[in-house]
Amino acid sequence: MTDDKTLLSRARQLRRDQTDAERLLWGHLRDRRLGGFKFKRQAPRASFIIDFVCVERGVAVELDGSQHSEAKAVAYDGRRTAVLNEEGLRVLRFWNHEVIENLHGVLEAILWEVERGGR
Repeated sequence: MTDDKTLLSRARQLRRDQTDAERLLWGHLRDRRLGGFKFKRQAPRASFIIDFVCVERGVAVELDGSQHSEAKAVAYDGRRTAVLNEEGLRVLRFWNHEVIENLHGVLEAILWEVERGGR
């Protein structure tokens, strides 16, 4: 199990080393730009680091690169999603290329999920 200090250090590193897709999406989620909802990026939760999370509405957003299509990663992501669901978060997953090629659609899906609210 990862200790809090290590998790926070890793989250800070991930904030500095964003992917292009993360940077693009964050530009639309930060400062309550999407529907007035507050999002955090690279947020530690339940021994994981979530790419983006709207705590008040219980929505986690994960962006996945091609490595997430490998069988081992698919199984890990499934377990991770189950734990986050148990923590009261609904997890949305998007491929990096979806964000880059269909940003409007991704933003609509996220907004729909946070607007429907409740955990």
